[in-house]
Amino acid sequence: MADEAPADGDKPAAEGSGEGEGAAQATKDPALDYRRAFNFPLLRHSDMNEEMRTEVMEMCVTAAEKHANNTENAAKMIKEAMDKRFGMAWHVVVGEGFAFDITHEAKCVLNMFFGGQISMLVWKCF
Repeated sequence: MADEAPADGDKPAAEGSGEGEGAAQATKDPALDYRRAFNFPLLRHSDMNEEMRTEVMEMCVTAAEKHANNTENAAKMIKEAMDKRFGMAWHVVVGEGFAFDITHEAKCVLNMFFGGQISMLVWKCF
């Protein structure tokens, strides 16, 4: 009798099948899911030429990914790279929920979002 197949309604539980485990893990941390969904740069404003804008956006994305939990280090990394590549007097703000009113050199400002909530502002002063 031990070798009988289970009836249609009596499915044996599969041990270690992993069914449902991936869905449970995906919903554990909604902030992580939010960051994955918005893992692309979203340009809000820029007056830079296309080549410079592309390079600055790549610098910002790299810094945000490398310093995901420390916006101060991300801003420092971006500023140092900008000063080396495009000369001195660059300023960078990385964070959430800020407004700005700045005076900047022409063709030298970029404002973008990354990861959904992180805003990055890069500009050069006179």
